[in-house]
Amino acid sequence: MKAVFLDLDSLACDDLDLTELQAQCDEFIGYPTTQSAQVAERIATAEVVIVNKVVLDGAMLAKAKQLKHICIAATGTNNVDLLAASEQGISVSNCQGYGTASVAQHVMTLMLALHTNLIAYNQAARAGQWARAKQFCLLDYPIQELKGKTLGIVGYGNLGAGVAQLAGAFGMQVLVAQRIGGDTVAGRVALDELLPQVDVLSLHCPLTEQTRNLMDAARIAQMKTGAFLINAARGGIVNEADLADALRGGKLAGAATDVLTEEPPINGNPLLADDIPNLIITPHSAWGSVEARQRIVEQLTETVAGLKQGNLIRVVN
Repeated sequence: MKAVFLDLDSLACDDLDLTELQAQCDEFIGYPTTQSAQVAERIATAEVVIVNKVVLDGAMLAKAKQLKHICIAATGTNNVDLLAASEQGISVSNCQGYGTASVAQHVMTLMLALHTNLIAYNQAARAGQWARAKQFCLLDYPIQELKGKTLGIVGYGNLGAGVAQLAGAFGMQVLVAQRIGGDTVAGRVALDELLPQVDVLSLHCPLTEQTRNLMDAARIAQMKTGAFLINAARGGIVNEADLADALRGGKLAGAATDVLTEEPPINGNPLLADDIPNLIITPHSAWGSVEARQRIVEQLTETVAGLKQGNLIRVVN
């Protein structure tokens, strides 16, 4: 079985063990990156294609006469034309649940950093403000405890539930929003009712037509003055210009995002402006612990091994 991995660099594989994955294949070719013009040639004789973010459209798939299966090294499937794959008898699988612990940990890190003004205190100490203090400590920036605060979660899959579990350990109360555009679930709260109640809002829903710009100026206005917003889902769920304005105007005490509408933000972004207070931006790194990335490799190995035995797992089409 010949397998090609089109974008190995997307997993930052230097600290990962690919031995078992490679052992499942008679021939394994890993390309650091692949441009769209290179896809057709590279998959032409492959039976299995592994891909993270490289786009595989119908025209490309039609030329890959030997292709039997596509392994997506992520959960999202929007970069693969699933209909075209199905029509050509190509099965497609993804990876699932690999980053729950990593993302939940990252969200709590952001939440703690915002509530303790961690970055401001670090910068103050390194800039000499502590050395110039008139007493043993520096308390120039407000510090809040998570205990007793109310956390609102939008999107209660594995990630949302993982964050809720950790938040509970800190003594937070958790409210879960009703699924956007979905059926009503007992015990959950309509988003417009939830927003005025929460001290922190954490987003974990997929980006769909129903959730695009979900948190715009109108919905941010429903939140408590001084609340925090955290987005570790997708950039388009938050209207970034509206969030920037809410931070500048003091409506929100702070925000953190691990995602932007365009990644990488080669054309700039409203949230990258220099005058936005108490905003933490991380470069879509929440999922990227070494353990989470190794789980992706393990799931890819399981998928290829199952394919050889005629047992397809985590199939999405």
